[in-house]
Amino acid sequence: MRFLPLLLLIPLACATEAATQSPRLFTGDPWPEIRQDRINTLLPGAMDRAGVDAWLTLCRENNNDPLARHVGCENAGGTAAFLFFRTPDGVDPVAVSPAGEATSLAELGTHRVIQIERGTGIWGHVAGQLETYGVERLAINSGSRAAADGLSMVQFTALSRGLGEDWMARTESSETLVTEWLSVKTPAEIEIMRRAADLTALWEEEAYATVIPGVTTDLDLARVLEEKMATAGVGDGWSPAQNPAVNSGKDRGHSHPTERVIQTGDFIQTDFGIKVHDMWVTDIQRFAYVLAPGETAPPADAQHKWDTAVRGSRAAFEAMRPGAFGSEVDRAQREILDEAGSLPVMWGTGHPVGYWAHDVGPRLGGGNLGRELNRSADQRLKLGMTFAYDGFFSWPLSDSTTKTISVEEMVVITESGAEFLTPPQDELILIPSR
Repeated sequence: MRFLPLLLLIPLACATEAATQSPRLFTGDPWPEIRQDRINTLLPGAMDRAGVDAWLTLCRENNNDPLARHVGCENAGGTAAFLFFRTPDGVDPVAVSPAGEATSLAELGTHRVIQIERGTGIWGHVAGQLETYGVERLAINSGSRAAADGLSMVQFTALSRGLGEDWMARTESSETLVTEWLSVKTPAEIEIMRRAADLTALWEEEAYATVIPGVTTDLDLARVLEEKMATAGVGDGWSPAQNPAVNSGKDRGHSHPTERVIQTGDFIQTDFGIKVHDMWVTDIQRFAYVLAPGETAPPADAQHKWDTAVRGSRAAFEAMRPGAFGSEVDRAQREILDEAGSLPVMWGTGHPVGYWAHDVGPRLGGGNLGRELNRSADQRLKLGMTFAYDGFFSWPLSDSTTKTISVEEMVVITESGAEFLTPPQDELILIPSR
């Protein structure tokens, strides 16, 4: 595998064009149209796979449901109920809303709106709709996944009293429904995520071009990326305190960048994600190696570590296909790592990414050697799912800690397998000593 000097990896015209265009790449608000498409095309199948014929989400201001924007109640004031009924033709969305908010809801056209007077209860109207549609199994937002656990105890108590024992006996967690619905992205969403992934990877490469060994700190490198986000008007892919996570030293997991000075011989890890249109996020890691004076390539041992990480990444990539289990993807990489002499890696190979850096859907884990593979149905990969996943290699350091390469890519599951959302990192980014 050949190695190129860092600055040659980033053609000046390409970098300049991206820097000029990036503030305009994610203008406008595509979400309302995409949300409507998701309700029309993806929600019916998700409800069928979950075995429910209705779904209820309660919304309110200041402490709203995690899925408020997904179901259309992000602007709720007083308590409102948003219902989706499975019909032979698809899904009927119905909102029971206090007057005031009901006007704008009706204008949006996403739901059929039942307006109630402010200060009156919603439950009689909700029960009436459940009766009209002949609901037998009603999903409510309560479950082990945070995205599907929006009901507070106060709301659950009000729901139980408002609907009564007969209707509550027909309720169940929305966890399966929410996972089935959110884990698949539409073509329009994938295109947005593809553009965002391109920008994320490019910015990481550009940031590495600013490193001066012996001078630049991990925090300095992180601030370069923070400035790019601010200039382009995009958000953080996760907590700003840990994004980007830049680490030139020992493993620190998900953590903040420090004042550690980057030295020759360092592998530098940058784990970075951006949020575009205030909805979709990226999660990409790029790795660099700092050459010693006189070196034009990493030492053979460092080369071996990198090559193994890439081989493990590609083995996982080849294992991704519709119907595969996430544990099979994880196992494909772990076999490579074991054969190449890596320490066991505590982290799974990958996770869903999209609305959150750690989105809902199958995890690419559970394939540890010596254990039975996790083959539960909810671990199967499906067409349109998007993942961030790592290529690993881990080794011990002299102080009994570890260092792990975890080059992270983003993919979408297609009919024929997996497809990278941005070109993967095949070669280490090399930083010359100065």
